Amino acid sequence: MSHRILIVEDEPSIAELLAINLSHAGYEVDRAFQADEAAAMMRLNPPHLLILDWMLPGKSGVQFSKELRANPKTQSLPIIMLTAKSDELDKIQGLDAGADDYVTKPFSPKELIARVKALLRRQGAIVVDQPLLTVGPIMIDSLAHRVTAVWQDKESETITLGPTEYRLLEFLMLNAERVHSRTQLLDQVWGNDVYIEERTVDVHIKRLRAALAKAGCERYIETVRGSGYRLTKSPAPN
Repeated sequence: MSHRILIVEDEPSIAELLAINLSHAGYEVDRAFQADEAAAMMRLNPPHLLILDWMLPGKSGVQFSKELRANPKTQSLPIIMLTAKSDELDKIQGLDAGADDYVTKPFSPKELIARVKALLRRQGAIVVDQPLLTVGPIMIDSLAHRVTAVWQDKESETITLGPTEYRLLEFLMLNAERVHSRTQLLDQVWGNDVYIEERTVDVHIKRLRAALAKAGCERYIETVRGSGYRLTKSPAPN
């Protein structure tokens, strides 16, 4: 089955360029010119990935991304933010809004397609030989793509993660107690065929911790100053 990609871009020439290149790469493509139109289309025919322009008439792409992440039906949808804003703070704002990747205009269609492929590949990745991963109270069911906090003294709680945060947590749990640099995490979680800045890792770690914090599990992700990050089996007490 071909993946369906929804392009939300109000500049017709850019939308057409994206649609042509994605179609040639074998994807099914839908187009919308503003957020409300995209939301209506998604209710009828949910996409596998969203390419979202930052500056849209009416509701901005940043606001739309936040709404999608807050909706249980779309919270795991892979999102690539497309924008002319190239400053680091703008990129961080886009990632904080829920985007999984960030592409600045003008862009290379080949690079964009590589990012689409990498993001869809990460979304579909499953740890077949270890369907259940457990570190402390955190449990991943890789077959069901579900993360749960299991505490002895209270009911289990589902932890909601975006696709990149899920893959990041999965990798850290598979390699518990090992410290990984930002570069290593980029290679293992994002893939070495994708061009992403190391600062992106910090943003996704922050989002992962925020999601884990809702279930009281954020202390299991540790920052090792000057080295990187690790998931520990024995976090320091508060």
